[in-house]
Amino acid sequence: MEAGYGTWASPITSKLCTESGVELSLLQVDGDPHFSDIVYWNEIHFNEGGRYVICSSDRSGKVTQWTPEGFNARSTVHEYGGGDFFVYQGVVYFTNFSDQALYKQESPDATPEAITDTSKSHRYADGTFDPKNGHIFCVREDHETIKSGAKEAKNEIVSIKAGHEQVVVAGADFYASPKVSPDGKKIAWVEWMHPNMPWDSTRIMVAELTPSGDQIVSGTKIQVAGGQDTSGQDWSVINPSWTPQGELLYIGDQSNWWNLYLVTDSGEHVNLHAVEAETGGPQWMLGRTPYALEPSSNGGRILTSFGGEFGIIDVKTKTYKTVDTGFSSHGRYGWTAAGSMYCVAYSGNKFPQVIRVDASTEQVDVIRVSMVPPVDSAYFSVPEKISFPTTKGETCYGLYYPPTNKDYKAPAGELPPLLVRAHGGPTGAFFSNLDLKLQYFTSRGFAVLCVDYRGSTGYGKIYRHRLRNLWGVLDIEDCCEGVKHLRSKGLVDPKRTCIDGRSAGGYTTLACLTFTDVFQVGVSHFGVSDLEALMHDTHKFESRYLDVLIAPLDDGGSKLCKERSPIHHVDKLKTALGFFQGDEDKIVPPNQAEMMYEAIKKKGIPTMFVLFKGEQHGFRKSENIQMSLDGEFYFFGKVLGFEPAGLNVDLPIDNL
Repeated sequence: MEAGYGTWASPITSKLCTESGVELSLLQVDGDPHFSDIVYWNEIHFNEGGRYVICSSDRSGKVTQWTPEGFNARSTVHEYGGGDFFVYQGVVYFTNFSDQALYKQESPDATPEAITDTSKSHRYADGTFDPKNGHIFCVREDHETIKSGAKEAKNEIVSIKAGHEQVVVAGADFYASPKVSPDGKKIAWVEWMHPNMPWDSTRIMVAELTPSGDQIVSGTKIQVAGGQDTSGQDWSVINPSWTPQGELLYIGDQSNWWNLYLVTDSGEHVNLHAVEAETGGPQWMLGRTPYALEPSSNGGRILTSFGGEFGIIDVKTKTYKTVDTGFSSHGRYGWTAAGSMYCVAYSGNKFPQVIRVDASTEQVDVIRVSMVPPVDSAYFSVPEKISFPTTKGETCYGLYYPPTNKDYKAPAGELPPLLVRAHGGPTGAFFSNLDLKLQYFTSRGFAVLCVDYRGSTGYGKIYRHRLRNLWGVLDIEDCCEGVKHLRSKGLVDPKRTCIDGRSAGGYTTLACLTFTDVFQVGVSHFGVSDLEALMHDTHKFESRYLDVLIAPLDDGGSKLCKERSPIHHVDKLKTALGFFQGDEDKIVPPNQAEMMYEAIKKKGIPTMFVLFKGEQHGFRKSENIQMSLDGEFYFFGKVLGFEPAGLNVDLPIDNL
């Protein structure tokens, strides 16, 4: 059927995007890998208000749901959360969203029991169990301090046993990944200080534990890796763990790439697979597992990936082999003593899945598919990885999705509208995973360009640090140069160019529309309009982030913030702009969107503002996700002058 781009009817509806599946989050195996061959994971149920539910399965693939109604296994440490649960000898320990207390659940049918004080403003995440002494070690974010007048919460590592809780490590601004050695005599962790983020400069520390196992021995704390080298270069070191032999592993970026290192008994730091690709990623959320050790006394093998493939490192021979699983990207690993390697697998034409790979035969079994919508794959757009020249003689990267719908073709000579997407972070990246919320646009006749602007992760430390002091400059240039690249190839309509983004990507959206004339319309999802206001209003984790991305306020940052904040340059804005925002957002408060919306409305530019009650940073309720998808497409149609097919939306648009 012939029809104009943007008017194609699609079976990929907003309802299908949320109600035909779940989102897979954290994956874990039992902390005692010899106890069972069971994999556990957390999944977000959008049709239950975004509730996080822990599930498990043995190798048979039968899924068991653990988290009962009335509970929500979601931590909010750092506001972004992660590290929501862990398992030891068949007992699940998780943080409950409503009170942020730590709970214990002994079976899928058991009622969870709180093991920390539910009356205190404490949040818990990233837990681990010490089998030698029976203690739980985890990150605790203490918000009781704010009640006493402190400016920000206090982050610590605590030990918990039999209702007794005490601080083990304190003094740094942030902590992550407490890990106890197999003999119970040492503990390792990651710590960092303001203004650093965990992808900037972190330290891995190790200390001896007392015989009781709940405190560190005075004077034994040492820095093993990280900080700055002798030349002043920052190191980001993350995800420490112990081998069965008691040697320390961690991910570090000393080579410019996040590679996996082993600290030998002699103190040498050995890069186990030196490659210009990365394992792991930015630690926005706690508890991710970018590698897993073979749980054998002989040890010797590590499951991980560098750039996405399913790979195994042999520590003794320093060799690396890959396994063809039928997927293009993998992460969040676990390895049991029964020889099961588990992970979450992704692909451009398959939905995220929990899979099991047999360590001996390499047979692949699917345990859980996140989504099973009744949609023919002929409606799916397969992305092309592209690179293009950008400013200062440098190169930028991205993913290009052509419009795809088996039922339609466009009239001869017509070019598709383009939607440019700017990711969050801004230390984030796009992946070529099948995402219905993106296919929603391509199946209706839009081309989509996902831009990994300078500052993105996955391209080495130099590229990641390129945005330092230049947020609001290079990201804008890269999005605009990406548009110019596609236009030069005759792939998109220069008169129908849209942009959207979430969080930091929302800021890039606002800045692109304010400071350039490349785009005709945009939509910001909980984006930043006033940079200095964000520095004053946001939560602890990111409260000094802009010191690095722009400059400290007392060192020229205030002036730069005004220069780069869209709210201070509304006079330059000429394009239509819509907003979607959660009213409980602690990361980018609602006033960021509200004041920009009011300024645009006053100027007479087409705009709309949708505020979702009960939503935080990112929308988790199915009805709100649906409205944000349909509402954005509806807004594009009204501004660009095409009639979207099959939308039942009538949002008020000011000044149209």
